[in-house]
Amino acid sequence: MAHILIMPRQGNTVESCIITEWKVKEGDTVTSETTICEVETDKASFEVPAGAGGTVLKLLYEAGDDVPVLKPIAVIGEANENWQALLEGNIPKTSHGDTKTQSSPVSGPQSQVPDSKPPIPGSQSQISSTQPLVSDPQSPLSISPRARNLAGKEAIKMAPGTVAGSGPGGRIIERDIVAALQNQPLLTAAAKAAGPGTVHGEGSGIGGRVTLGDLSHDAAVSGPFSPTLVPPSPLVSPFPAEGAITETPIKGIRKVIAERMHKSLADSAQLTLNASAPASKLQGFRSGAKIPGGIAEELGLSKVSINDLILFAVSRTLPRFPYMNAHKSGNAIKAFERVHLAVAVDTPRGLMVPVIRNANLLALSQISLEAKRLAAACQNGTAAPDELSGSTFTVTNLGSLGIESFTPILNTPEVAILGVCGIEMKPVAAQSAEQPESASLCNVRFEPHIGFSLTIDHEAIDGAPAARFLKALCEAIAHIDILLAAR
Repeated sequence: MAHILIMPRQGNTVESCIITEWKVKEGDTVTSETTICEVETDKASFEVPAGAGGTVLKLLYEAGDDVPVLKPIAVIGEANENWQALLEGNIPKTSHGDTKTQSSPVSGPQSQVPDSKPPIPGSQSQISSTQPLVSDPQSPLSISPRARNLAGKEAIKMAPGTVAGSGPGGRIIERDIVAALQNQPLLTAAAKAAGPGTVHGEGSGIGGRVTLGDLSHDAAVSGPFSPTLVPPSPLVSPFPAEGAITETPIKGIRKVIAERMHKSLADSAQLTLNASAPASKLQGFRSGAKIPGGIAEELGLSKVSINDLILFAVSRTLPRFPYMNAHKSGNAIKAFERVHLAVAVDTPRGLMVPVIRNANLLALSQISLEAKRLAAACQNGTAAPDELSGSTFTVTNLGSLGIESFTPILNTPEVAILGVCGIEMKPVAAQSAEQPESASLCNVRFEPHIGFSLTIDHEAIDGAPAARFLKALCEAIAHIDILLAAR
């Protein structure tokens, strides 16, 4: 009996996975350990084994599809086995609306399925067609809904006699519109919205696109576009011809990240507060820890970074302000006793946020080791799903890139996220020994300060309580030596 391979659940919080690559094709022979495909969530990537030996009878989704967990993704069994009945209506539909069925060899131009996925209109690839572009003007217009939508989107005038149909009974289908587009110039969105018109020379927009100013609508149009070209006025440009343009589709983890960022902004009232803290003692501790053969090396602190010290300070400050270490869930706010600290990590696949569990109970050396371990797992794609969920507060650090301030976006359902900025020299009024409360405008010294950007959900936290937390954190950073001694 055929084996139905389902999309595995990658952690309790993962609802769907994106198929990034199929490692096999239909007709291949596999074993139970053969990797069928690679999938990814917004947090990590995984390989999916076949789970049974046999022949790959059907791949139910395409690479790039976002598939809910526990849904069938492939069928493995004996060659020529009837597998359709096993799915009982669970055969997915493609993103183009066609139900996927078992593939069979086809040949000839008529073997193409009507309204199959067209190439991108206006691309460099050419479509050969034996069909004429103009049909009988006396025939009534018969056009499929998908063809009509594409024609409207690309500003093709649809009337009897404008485009020939290759569908049943001469019906215009989507591939006919695509064929008509191959010999037409690219239009900007404004030009498409204006409808068909006379093209004045070549397009003046990006990539030679026809802009609204290149069109004239006072002339009769006999086809999708008027063949009449009005020569452009002579113009000698001092600039060279436009260079290559690279277009990258938003898909996979980048698409998931984009959707979550948009949802975060749409579902919460986000407010960002900025402050800075003296960083002299922070830098002094780091410099002392790097001394070879010193006590810091014996205590396992030689590789502690500035970011590790900040994570330690955050883990010790949050318990004093439980409303910051919380989630907003519907109309309730859940405050947590333990600090599960998320750390944003930049990876080749995109932003990932692993979690240091029980950070408020860990020593500085333990926080440092765990942060480095999780970052390495994210970089090489081996982070487990449970290591990428369940955080109560997030820290994201752009200080090493020289950022002075920014607006972090909430990692919902958390109610706050801390952005760490760069260290800068700032002027500080010096106090005299005789008059410690007064400072001369001429007696100024420069000291290093580290910046912080705290974003909160104003639905859960007001500005003043958030400011109190940020002030306490800055004090902890300014006196990091005392904080370390107290713990």
